[in-house]
Amino acid sequence: MKNIFLITVALFIAITSCKNNTKEKKVESATKDSTAKKEGPTITELELTENQVKAIGLQTGSIQQRNLKSTLKVNGKLTLPPQNQAQVSILMGGIVKTIDVTEGTFAKQGQTLATIVNNEIIQLQQDYLENKSQLIYLQAEFKRQSDLQEDHINATKTLQQVQNELSMTQARQKGLQSKLQLQGINALNISTSNFTNFIAVKAPISGFVHHINLTMGKFADANTVLFDIVDNRFLHLDLTIFEKDISKVKVGNKIIFTDANDVSRVHPATIFALNKSFEDNQQAIIAHAKIEEHTETLLPGMYVETRIQIDNYKTSALPNDAVVSNGDEHYIYVETGKNHYKQIAVTIGVSDLGFTEIKPLEEIPANAKVVTKGAYYLLSQLTKGSIEE
Repeated sequence: MKNIFLITVALFIAITSCKNNTKEKKVESATKDSTAKKEGPTITELELTENQVKAIGLQTGSIQQRNLKSTLKVNGKLTLPPQNQAQVSILMGGIVKTIDVTEGTFAKQGQTLATIVNNEIIQLQQDYLENKSQLIYLQAEFKRQSDLQEDHINATKTLQQVQNELSMTQARQKGLQSKLQLQGINALNISTSNFTNFIAVKAPISGFVHHINLTMGKFADANTVLFDIVDNRFLHLDLTIFEKDISKVKVGNKIIFTDANDVSRVHPATIFALNKSFEDNQQAIIAHAKIEEHTETLLPGMYVETRIQIDNYKTSALPNDAVVSNGDEHYIYVETGKNHYKQIAVTIGVSDLGFTEIKPLEEIPANAKVVTKGAYYLLSQLTKGSIEE
């Protein structure tokens, strides 16, 4: 009986062992099959249709050499020199007759901005003509008295009196002529038949009309600002350089900066002057930089973010949108033919001002076109293709 029990136990253990081995082999086989599927061929190239290219707005560009590491980050403000901004006023008040410009338009130096009616200007012209007539008389009288003096006919005192009156009249004539010139009237053209009661308000500089403080029929007071004019062509940067960084900055340093309206667009500039004393209430100086391009998007008073290049170190860089990531791996896409693109693995470095430093893990042609917009779409298509494979 005991022997029968032992034989039964032995048979049970043998049958159980065989079943477990069968399950382990099935699991191992399934694992190998799954691994084999995952380790299939990796797809790194794809071709798009014209409709796909248009739909995603795909764009290409070249790898650029940029200074992303050895730059000094400072804040700045766009300003205009005093000689390139003007506030226009008049010396004599009057009624607004015409307004010849609108805000935002460009006015040339000397262009008429408005006309003012003022009756006092008529009196000024009258005084000028009367004084001119008196001057002609005194010049003739002085010559006559001089001739009589030579013949010892008249008294010296009489000649001196005429000479004194002539000098005062000449001085008054110069004064009246200058006053008329300040009102925009050429005194040499004045006659009794062409008196004017209009004062032309003219632009003292060329620039854009920023503000108009006038309405038709309004009385324009003397010495009140009627127009603001700014010439944005002469914008420059004022950069705040703190004490610890002053030794790193010098005249001639190249600059790139971005404005708040478009952080992807960079503008070049060059430092042309450094202030020689600290600003009030801070241990910092102002560096002045000339902008090396003209654009209507830059306006006085804008705050900007600036990078000062303090040496000539440069590295390969692409716009941030050109570099895509899949986990810990980073890729770019190089155009190898019409609508045909190849995925290139890269390592990335510093990112700044919308650009990222890259180091390709395989050789790329020098003039290769790299996808700068639409790279994420290419990544999704390749990832989809790998899964399907």
